[in-house]
Amino acid sequence: MKRGRFRLFALSAIVAASLAGAVAPAAARGVTVVGPGESIQAAVDAASPGATIVVKPGSYAEQVTITTDGITLRGHGATLVPPATPAADECSAAFGQNGICALGDLDTSDPEAPPVVNDPISDVTVSGFTVKGFEASGILFLGAEDPVAIRNDAVDNGEYGIARFFSSGGRVVGNTATGSEEAGIYVGDSPDADALLVANETYDNELFGFFLRDAANGRVIANSSHGNCIGAIVLNTGANIAASWRFFGNRIEHNDNFCPGDEEEGTPPLSGVGVLIANASDTTVAGNIIRDNTPSGASEVSGGVVVLDLGSPGASPPSGNTVRGNIILDNEPDILWDGTGEANVFRANLCRTSEPTGLCG
Repeated sequence: MKRGRFRLFALSAIVAASLAGAVAPAAARGVTVVGPGESIQAAVDAASPGATIVVKPGSYAEQVTITTDGITLRGHGATLVPPATPAADECSAAFGQNGICALGDLDTSDPEAPPVVNDPISDVTVSGFTVKGFEASGILFLGAEDPVAIRNDAVDNGEYGIARFFSSGGRVVGNTATGSEEAGIYVGDSPDADALLVANETYDNELFGFFLRDAANGRVIANSSHGNCIGAIVLNTGANIAASWRFFGNRIEHNDNFCPGDEEEGTPPLSGVGVLIANASDTTVAGNIIRDNTPSGASEVSGGVVVLDLGSPGASPPSGNTVRGNIILDNEPDILWDGTGEANVFRANLCRTSEPTGLCG
């Protein structure tokens, strides 16, 4: 079998296996059905561990917070929009107005430090929802173990479409995320994220398609990211735990939106970046199509694949990263490396331009 066909077969198998959980039938026992005019939150509050809640087609103006292990929340044409009066629950009080929030037991007593996960919420699945217009995130997992988000649409949410903080395991599969003010899909503050991101589409977000910040160990496979300022970023802000991500089989194209920057937030103008590895380590970008990421305004940096040291206090330079076997074309430039760090490898990529020259050889 030719290597290309084997890779395609393997990739298809991974995607199919990841999507399988979205169509598995619920057990007859422990199933609650919610229809228009009824409360999803009331059904969640009454559910026992391992229960499934099926939400019928319709629009539901509410926020939903899950604190019970093993809940499956399954929408069938259900749209969640912000209620007229924001919920006054624990998730909203600490993390803003979110559409669906799966919340573990967190210690947030030290405002200067990240929350401590006393007891994670485990095995929560959210599928089949459109979550639209929330002030913070559409779907949020906080202190979660093996969380799953499958075939949801996150639209025009204030911070993130789908986000995971202080979480490990699980998967984000077959979702779309658009119109987020920061990132479509976010994984952060997770030393052992062990996250699988497969077959998602992130587009027309105001900053990033995929934002992987201070998180390690994950796979980004067969996704599409387009129309953002940056298609995907792996960022170490100083914790030195942004590492060991694997990008394979993704299409990262036309990320030419312009983000003018924010002096208060310390973000520079950005546009035209495919994949940015910023102070991260041991990350592999292989077998991807990264094309036509060109800036539409004066950007601090641009390029198909960019590897650089941002100079964040305490952050090590990018090291041990591998960029190989990709199609990287029609970017400005195709590959950009600022020369910092050690053992960064650029090999066997189809590309034409690089800074410094010679990285496309």
